[in-house]
Amino acid sequence: MYQTESPMSALSGLKVIELGQLIAGPFAAKTLSDFGAEVIKIEPPGSGDPLRQWRLLKDGTSVWWQVQSRNKRSLALDLKQAEAQDIVRKLAAEADVLIENFRPGAMESWGLGPEVLQELNPGLIMLRISGYGQTGPYKDKPGFGVVAEAMGGMRHLSGEPGRLPVRVGISIGDTLASLHGVIGILMALHEKQKSGLGQVIDVALYEAVFNCMESLLPEFSEFGAVRGPAGSALPGIAPTNAYLCKDGCALIAGNGDSIFKRLMATIGREDLGQDSELTTNTGRVKRVEELDLAIGQWTAQLTVEEVLTALDAAAVPAGRIYTIQDIANDPHYLARGMLAEVEMSDGSRLKVPGMVPKLSRTPGLHRRNAPNLGQDTNAVLAELGITPEQIQAMRQKGIVA
Repeated sequence: MYQTESPMSALSGLKVIELGQLIAGPFAAKTLSDFGAEVIKIEPPGSGDPLRQWRLLKDGTSVWWQVQSRNKRSLALDLKQAEAQDIVRKLAAEADVLIENFRPGAMESWGLGPEVLQELNPGLIMLRISGYGQTGPYKDKPGFGVVAEAMGGMRHLSGEPGRLPVRVGISIGDTLASLHGVIGILMALHEKQKSGLGQVIDVALYEAVFNCMESLLPEFSEFGAVRGPAGSALPGIAPTNAYLCKDGCALIAGNGDSIFKRLMATIGREDLGQDSELTTNTGRVKRVEELDLAIGQWTAQLTVEEVLTALDAAAVPAGRIYTIQDIANDPHYLARGMLAEVEMSDGSRLKVPGMVPKLSRTPGLHRRNAPNLGQDTNAVLAELGITPEQIQAMRQKGIVA
């Protein structure tokens, strides 16, 4: 269940200061902490990170918190006070990475901008995640992941034609920005080995979304094509869709040339499999409605399990649409270590997602549960040389908690 950190942890020795809250910044720090980085999470006294109270709570704290903040230490610090800002500068002077996702200008207003921090520590790498980036005409606008998904082009593609666009269902814009931020940190750490210098990584939520929009821009540039929503289908690649069965639906991806022939043989439509116009994707796209109808007629006569059994035998990519209940009971998830379990303070056990990606020699480790607010305040400040008396005085002023 728990594993002590080994010298083989991929990011062992990396010191990270996390100033973010909610999703984008903390998810990036969580990814680093999973692989051995020491992450000090700075939260406001009293309330802490708002994520502590998001969605379903156990004993007053979100169970999501146990995923987002595992392996971190919590320092409760009021960043609006000068003494607290001085503590951040001391931490940054010894850190490798600082992560923040405030609105542009907030860090500068606290005397914690990159010019100040990198003068104290030229090797410091700063990840700055914001809605629109640190520059440009929109930089001062408030930006959330849902807005970024719309501006980045994703929301326009989601849903059924002729209906309101729909949300993916999770905060995918924030998560994409987080992962781009982690990539940036790793690249900056690699470059630092040569120059000895840190740098600023500027990640805009909408740009992280836009970076994943595949062929959207070149198709518009060359053909004036504006792709719209296509429901469960994959536009321009056929056949790929979700098809109704007797007891649910199955997702079938029969778009490879040889795969398509095997699919048609399985559903009893060798005539389509041997049709010369359908031997390539270009021809199949022209007749996608015909193909979807043929596949749908076959699946409608069978259960999901019967469909998947037949397609597995034919080596055609297919799968059921998983709910979290399906995931929690799936043997492959279990075999891959993706259904991890942690022990809560009351002795109960909680399932949480396992570590991703899988590293052969230096895998991610669950070293400690997500911290209580300010759980590590005394220890972190003591490591900076601040005495118990000074800590108590700051606590009485509300600077720390």
